[in-house]
Amino acid sequence: MKINDNMHGFTVTNIREIREIGGRLVEMEHDATGARLVWADNGDENKLFSVGFRTLPEDNTGVFHILEHSVLCGSEKFPVKEPFVELLKTSMNTFLNAMTYPDKTVYPLASCNDKDFQNLMHVYLDAVFYPNIYNTDMTFRQEGWHYELDSADDELTINGVVYNEMKGAFSSPDDVLEREIFNSLFPDTPYSEESGGDPKVIPDLTYEHYLDVHRQYYHPSNSYIYLYGNMDMAEKLMFIDEQYLASFDAISVDSVIPSQESFENVHELHNYFSITENEPEKENTYLSYNCVTNDCLDRKAYIAFQVIDYALCSAPGAVLKQTLLDAGIGKDIYSFYDNGIKQPYFSVVAKNSDACKKEEFIRLIEEVLTDVIGKGFDKDTLRAGLNYYEFKYREADFGSYPPGLMYGLQMFDSWLYDDEKPFIHMSAIKTY
Repeated sequence: MKINDNMHGFTVTNIREIREIGGRLVEMEHDATGARLVWADNGDENKLFSVGFRTLPEDNTGVFHILEHSVLCGSEKFPVKEPFVELLKTSMNTFLNAMTYPDKTVYPLASCNDKDFQNLMHVYLDAVFYPNIYNTDMTFRQEGWHYELDSADDELTINGVVYNEMKGAFSSPDDVLEREIFNSLFPDTPYSEESGGDPKVIPDLTYEHYLDVHRQYYHPSNSYIYLYGNMDMAEKLMFIDEQYLASFDAISVDSVIPSQESFENVHELHNYFSITENEPEKENTYLSYNCVTNDCLDRKAYIAFQVIDYALCSAPGAVLKQTLLDAGIGKDIYSFYDNGIKQPYFSVVAKNSDACKKEEFIRLIEEVLTDVIGKGFDKDTLRAGLNYYEFKYREADFGSYPPGLMYGLQMFDSWLYDDEKPFIHMSAIKTY
């Protein structure tokens, strides 16, 4: 393949060698619809396919989470009730799932068997583009929400797969805190909404709006197709074009993610979580200190803040964590750096604390950060962090997850926000 080559309706726009994946990234665009496609060509027999969409929530109804479940409940060419469940039973897949994120929905699958891989790809493409959700509202009621009344004397209740899943998620104080941090940092963007769905709001979603959202966002013009590993790319491109994309015309999909403007002043929020009757209120408070750090397309900052997070709170004797523990601010101190969104953010959390320690919590954090700015990090700690992440990138050990999956998700950290930059976070070793 060469740049500007055209194969089965796709034009090659860029080819780049990526040392970290042991091969090259071939970027393409579908001529008729504008669908984006990247092939990670590295000879891996554990092949991966993924089709994703940029999905921006407008409210807390969880429509994209419900659609993620729904499209896998039967489609035009595979009208069985639960093809996803059948595939889990019979396929030789090494990965099969779907995920809803704050700004994207992704349908990845992996298999080492060529025929199995082709079948899985066929099922997933049919599911996202031609789901049975338009034929009946039963899938919407099952996966989203519905009323239940077993008898005239019973209380009217609400049920649904996603509704119940999110009730569980909203019962965890750690999850509630992380959600509040994320939503509150981006009040003027779609990140202020709960993409998974708030159980209190999910029943506001109508079947008609659910279908409208699918029509708008689940379209090739808003799609990101990713292929990884050893395969006949000409065959795959011909299949994707002839069986699916060629049936669509290009449309304009307004799914560009806006940036949050900086706050003029620090925002302080208070919220509550449920505890049992036996749990004491004392030392059961969470304190968190949060800030947006950088733009996801800044490749140096993307790596640097991972190392900073390590040096501040994750390394043995990390300076910020140890300072807060020594002061008795909380029984557990942890941090997280989320760089899988347009504007990454960093949070420090004190668990099992008291509200009266808030001012000292803030003061100590700012004192440590000021000291680090003035004097720098301990060189050994910083070197350990750099070595840790370099080894992580070189080793590419993702446990039970296929490498193709993890590379693809990392690629979204830039591809979703700039169509011409799917590679920048995959070539991390060159970052310095």
